[in-house]
Amino acid sequence: MVHYTTVATCALNQWALDFEGNYQRIRESILQAKALNARLRIGPELEIPGYGCYDHFLERDTVQHSWEVLGRLLEDRSLDNILIDTGMPVLHRNTRYNCRVIILNGKIVLIRPKMYMANDGLYREMRWFVGWTKQAQTEEFVLPRFIARITGQRSVMFGDALVSTDDSCLGIELCEELFTPESPHIAMSLDGAEIIINSSGSHHELRKLKRRVDLITEATLKCGGIYLYSNQKGCDGDRMYYDGAAMVLVNGELLAMTSQFSIADVEVQVATVDLGAVRSFRAAIASRSMQAARAQTYPRAHAPFALSVELVDFDNSIRPTDPIPARYHTPAEEINMGPACWLWDYLRRSGQGGFFLPLSGGLDSCSTALIVHSMCRQVTAACKRGDQQVLHDVRQCVGAAAGPDYVPESAQELASHLFYTCYMGTENSSKETRARAAHLAKAIGSYHVDLNMDTVVSAIVALFTLVTARTPRYEVHGGSRAENLALQNIQARLRMLLAYLFAALLPWVRGRQRSVLVLGSANVDESLRGYFTKYDCSSADLNPIGSISKADLRKYVAYARDQMKLPVLDEFLEAMPSAELVPHSETYAQSDEVEMGMSYEELSVFGRLRKIEGCGPYSMVTHLLHIWGEKLTPREIADKVKRFFFYYSINRHKMTTITPAYHAETYSPDDNRFDLRPFLYNSSWTWQFKAVDDLIDRIEQRETSAK
Repeated sequence: MVHYTTVATCALNQWALDFEGNYQRIRESILQAKALNARLRIGPELEIPGYGCYDHFLERDTVQHSWEVLGRLLEDRSLDNILIDTGMPVLHRNTRYNCRVIILNGKIVLIRPKMYMANDGLYREMRWFVGWTKQAQTEEFVLPRFIARITGQRSVMFGDALVSTDDSCLGIELCEELFTPESPHIAMSLDGAEIIINSSGSHHELRKLKRRVDLITEATLKCGGIYLYSNQKGCDGDRMYYDGAAMVLVNGELLAMTSQFSIADVEVQVATVDLGAVRSFRAAIASRSMQAARAQTYPRAHAPFALSVELVDFDNSIRPTDPIPARYHTPAEEINMGPACWLWDYLRRSGQGGFFLPLSGGLDSCSTALIVHSMCRQVTAACKRGDQQVLHDVRQCVGAAAGPDYVPESAQELASHLFYTCYMGTENSSKETRARAAHLAKAIGSYHVDLNMDTVVSAIVALFTLVTARTPRYEVHGGSRAENLALQNIQARLRMLLAYLFAALLPWVRGRQRSVLVLGSANVDESLRGYFTKYDCSSADLNPIGSISKADLRKYVAYARDQMKLPVLDEFLEAMPSAELVPHSETYAQSDEVEMGMSYEELSVFGRLRKIEGCGPYSMVTHLLHIWGEKLTPREIADKVKRFFFYYSINRHKMTTITPAYHAETYSPDDNRFDLRPFLYNSSWTWQFKAVDDLIDRIEQRETSAK
C-alpha cells in the first residue's frame, strides 16, 4: 500500500541576532513549502536567533526575542496545515538548551532539546548550552504567559520524544548527534520513527560534504526510513560559511538536495516520499525486526495531522521523487564559490560599497581577485534571473551613481563599481609582476591604480638615518640580517597603510558615498610558518584565502583560467612565488620557498600532521619517516621538522592579530577560535628535539650495523 507525502527541507541564510530578517526568511520558506504541497517543513539549527550568536546566547534578551519570533509564527494563520520544525534557545528550569520546537496550527507539539553538543574545532556549544541527558524521557515545560495566551496551552512536553501524527511517526536529531557513534536516529527508528529530521548549523570545509551525505546514506540504508536534513547557509557574522546542501534521503537513496553554494537567501527543496516503502524496507530485514521488538520505547507527542492522504483520496498523478546522484564539487569549484558567497554576505550586510585589494602580481592576491570576480559573476547571474533581494542589495552597495534601476550588465561591469585594485611597486618590484597585475585587473574589470611608493620608503629610511646617523642596507649590499628584515618590513607595512588610505579615499575620488573593505591574501601555509610581516598587507578587514593551501590555490587558478576563460592566468601559474622586497639582479631573485627553507607542499604536510593528526616534533618525525623515507634520509627529515617547529613557534604571535579569514581547511592555524595554542614558545624545544635526535641516532646506528 502506498502512502505518499510531500516533505520540505530548506537552507536559509540567517544572520546572528537579525530577528526580523530571520523571521521573514523562516516565514517565506514555510509559505514556499506550502505552495509546493509539503505537509512537513524543517529548518536549520537555531534558525530564529541565528546559529552564530555565540556569547549572545548567554543574554536573556536572545531567549526572550526568540520566543517573540516564535509567537509571531504561532499567530500567523497563513502558516497552518503544515507541520513546522523550527529552532531556538530555551531556558528550562534555569538551564539553557539548544532546542527544536515542533508547531502545528498555532500549537506547540513538542520542545526537543539537543542531547550531544558540538564542542570541537570551531564549535563551543557547551559554553552556552547543556545537553539533555535523559534519553527517551520528557518533563513538563510551562510556557511563557504571552505564548500560552497565543496557543491556549499552559504547558507542553519537553525532552527526548517522538512526534506521532495520524499516519506516521517522526524522530528528531540535531546536527552533531548524526556524527556521534550512538546516534539517536538508531533507537528512534527501531521504536517506529519513519521520518528522521535533522536541523543543522554545519559549516563548509573543503571536501566535507561527502562525509555528511555518506553518514545519512548509511543511516537510512541500515535503519530504513526517510531522513530530512536542513542546514544554514551563508555568512551569519563570523569566519564560517554554512554551506546549505539541505537534502532528503529514503532507504539509502538521495532524492533531493539544495545547492551547496548560493547567494539566494531562501532555498526550499521538496520531495514526495512513500511511507509504505519505508515499512516494506524495514519489515524485509529480519535482524532489524528482532532488534525493534526489544527496542526502548519513547514517549510520543501527538500532532493531530496526517502527512499522507487516505487511500480513497489516492491521486495517481502524484508520484514519488526519483533518486538522484549526489553532486560533489571539486576543491577548486568549492574555492570558487564558497568564499565568493561569504564575501557577498559580508559586503551587503556591512553596508560598505565594495572591496579594495593590493594586487601584487603573485598567485595569492590573484586568487583573492578571482574570488571577487566569482562573486560578481554570481551576483550578476542572480540579477538577470530577477532575484529581487540581490537586486536590492546590489543597488545599495553601488549607490546612487549607477541609478535607482541599476542592473549589472556583466561581472566586469559590476566590478568596475565594487572592486578596487592597486599595484604598489618599489624599486625591488619587477616589470613582470606589474604587468601581470594590470592584465588581471583589466580582465576582471576592477578599478585599478598603479603606483610607486619609493619616495615614502625613502622618507622612512631618511628619518631613521636622521635620528641614529646610521643607514640600514640590504643583505645583498653587505647589510646584516636585522637591517635586511627591517628594510623589507618597511615596504610591507607601508603597503598596509596605503591600502587603507586608498580604500577610504578612492571612492571619494570617484564621487561615491560608501567606503570599501580591504582584502588580504595570505594563504594558510604562510600563516602556519609565519612567513609574512605582522601588520602588512596580510592585515586587512577580510581574507577569503586565509585557510586555503598554496597547492589548492594553484589548482583553483588553473580551474579559473579554463572555466572563466582568463588566459592571463597562465602568467601567474608560471611565475615563481616571490615577495619582491629585496633588490634583484640577473643572478638573484628572491624566492619564497628558498627563504622559508621548505616548500609549500611540505608545509601542507606539516600542517595536517600538526593539527589533524595531533603530532608534536617527535611523532611528526616518526610519521614522516614512512612518508618521505624513500626520498630523504632520517636526519634530513628530522632537520626539516625541527626547522618547521622553530619557525612556527617564533612566529606564532602573528596569529593573534591575523585578519579574519574564511574557514576552509582542517589544519588552519587561526588563533581566534579554531587552533587554540600559546603564542610564546620555548622555540628551542629542548626536550622534544633531544627525543628526535636520540631517535635518529638509534636509526643511523642500526643502519650502520646492518651494512
